[in-house]
Amino acid sequence: MRSISSSPILLTGALAAAIAGLAGCDIEKKRDGDVTLPKYEVQKTQDGNVTLPKYDVTPPSVSVGASQAEVTVPKMTTEKRTIEVPTIDVKSGAERKVDAQQNQAPQSQK
Repeated sequence: MRSISSSPILLTGALAAAIAGLAGCDIEKKRDGDVTLPKYEVQKTQDGNVTLPKYDVTPPSVSVGASQAEVTVPKMTTEKRTIEVPTIDVKSGAERKVDAQQNQAPQSQK
């Protein structure tokens, strides 16, 4: 059973892996794209008039300050422990291509 204190570490590791995975992508363009947009002609049928409404706005008054208050707070102590933390090994798309080519090379020589 894992302790609650290791959950943030696992979450941080998973988030780092997701970010590294997106940043390590190797993108290769396979073909050019082409977009032909439709053409339209618009004719004005009448003149327009726009009169925007006018508003007088009185915003609320907000006062921010501090005051003294007596509250009960817990005391905390810390200790050093050795725990298991996640590790991440990221290979970019280009590195994975090189590995795949190297793995195929010995098979083709047989």
